[in-house]
Amino acid sequence: QVQLVESGGGLVQAGGSLRLSCAASGRTINISTMGWFRQAPGKERRFVAAINRRVGNTYYSDSVKGRFTISRDNAKNTVYLQMNSLKPEETAVYYCAASTKTGPTTQGLYAYWGQGTQVTVSS
Repeated sequence: QVQLVESGGGLVQAGGSLRLSCAASGRTINISTMGWFRQAPGKERRFVAAINRRVGNTYYSDSVKGRFTISRDNAKNTVYLQMNSLKPEETAVYYCAASTKTGPTTQGLYAYWGQGTQVTVSS
């Protein structure tokens, strides 16, 4: 099995930055892609960013492209999400997820999920 643990969430002012981390453990040999999703209060969970573990190809939602950067450190089994110029509407619980597929942006393709970390952006 695969376990995912997020960290780095918190409170930040609008226009500020945060970096989220996701540490993976367990049987990760078949994991091809690591992704980030977020769920705002009363809304559905939506795709934010993803990265291919082997070659490092990245994928972003249109709303975060140019402001967020996803990266990975395979030696540490960790993926990061650097978030810059944060907006109040991006307040949400951010989830790390793992998939056996290559470059997925649909949450149904992810088999493993972390517990989530709260990000609050104040105006």
